Amino acid sequence: MSENLGPNLKLLCNHYRSISEVCRKLSINRAQFNKYLSGQSRPTAYNLKRIGDFFGVEDYELLLPPEQFARLIGARGTAQANAHRDDPLLEMLRPLRDHGGNLSRYCGYYFEYSNCMSVPGSILLSLVHLYEEDGNFLFERQERQERSSSTDVQAEDWVRCRYLGAAFQLQDRLFLMDYESLTVNEMSQTILIPSFKSRITRLNGLKTGVSSGDRRTPACTRVVWEYLGPEINRINAYRQVKLYQPDDARIDDDVRQRLTVGPIRHGLFEIE
Repeated sequence: MSENLGPNLKLLCNHYRSISEVCRKLSINRAQFNKYLSGQSRPTAYNLKRIGDFFGVEDYELLLPPEQFARLIGARGTAQANAHRDDPLLEMLRPLRDHGGNLSRYCGYYFEYSNCMSVPGSILLSLVHLYEEDGNFLFERQERQERSSSTDVQAEDWVRCRYLGAAFQLQDRLFLMDYESLTVNEMSQTILIPSFKSRITRLNGLKTGVSSGDRRTPACTRVVWEYLGPEINRINAYRQVKLYQPDDARIDDDVRQRLTVGPIRHGLFEIE
């Protein structure tokens, strides 16, 4: 039965862009995983279960004859596809994914600067991660604000928000929709103007939502995304996530100008 594992793993890996991606998501050494694929080595019971959980199969199923395993995976794939087709929300969003632009060049980490909706007169710096998964472009945005104005701020003095969302490119615009995943009590939309330069630096746009304050006031703010790179030191970046005063030296003049220039209207932003 052990000789069946390699072919079955290769079949499952075909659903991903590369074996390296599978190893990265599984946190398994590539050289060791290659031994599983070639049949030179068999995973421990613990790793076999991890691999099965990742691919959505039982560990014993990974050891089935390849022909039987292929039929099993094919049947499940058909069932999942039919289930997705029966989901009206997924069907409604499908054209956005199928006919939208490719956002691969925008994937990576960003600092997002915006005029804070809940604390007017302040600039909120957030950390955004835009990434691709199974042909979809998803993002996570981390926000953090102080409860207290004291200089000795403890961990419990921070209000943390974590937004999850999806991104689409339509007609030379980047549309991003998200929701606050910790409380599930608000949504926001961001529209960015893409960069036509070979190197992405900063993107301009607008963000609409509702203030997290008691009055739940609808708000719209200018927003600036500053590209940090495909990989970053997340801990160091997250330390900078908080509210700033507009005249803070850590907010440069270019960002300050982009957030405050003129009234909001079509065609105002400069295309980079």
